[in-house]
Amino acid sequence: MTSQTAIPTGTDSLGTATPEASTQVRVWDPLVRIFHWSLAAGFATAFIVEDDLLGVHVWAGYLVLTLIAVRLVWGVIGTRHARFSDFVRGPAEIRAYLADVLRFRAKHYLGHNPAGGAMILLLLLAVTATGLSGMALYGAQEFAGPLAGLMSGMPESWGEGLEEVHEVLANFTLALVIVHLAGVAFSSLSHRENLIGAMITGFKRRED
Repeated sequence: MTSQTAIPTGTDSLGTATPEASTQVRVWDPLVRIFHWSLAAGFATAFIVEDDLLGVHVWAGYLVLTLIAVRLVWGVIGTRHARFSDFVRGPAEIRAYLADVLRFRAKHYLGHNPAGGAMILLLLLAVTATGLSGMALYGAQEFAGPLAGLMSGMPESWGEGLEEVHEVLANFTLALVIVHLAGVAFSSLSHRENLIGAMITGFKRRED
């Protein structure tokens, strides 16, 4: 069960809640927030250190894949706005939302908006593909990791190909992250709310 209890954001001189006091509600539960920032830290670490610190790179990749596995489960059984059913929309609704964004009249959503939901799915898929390709590469070139037995008999050319695939996927994921950050900044400005702060505190403004 999710908590959307309103919290006071201000009081008058007598200590009575002001009209703005009931505008903030809890949206993001602790698991969603921990997942979000841990995934960002894990991907950033793996991307920055690359092969220079292979052990760190590999364990950051394991962390990322573990986080995604937990998030997939939480997307089914978690709190209201954590569930995929709350923010996964069809192509028509996503296109309509983006059209409204271009007209500067996009609706304010308490959870993820349709475009944000689509980006979440793309990021989950891209990060998963990056992590799995890295795991396969680790098995093919270093003969280590969970896929070592499967990859050990592969030709050397497979390792070279996997390295290219892993690099392309990592760069594609980084591009998605940049687009995601741009979307967060745009939505924060257009709706006059701090979405980064919301992912830290868990609270957002009620729907308009």
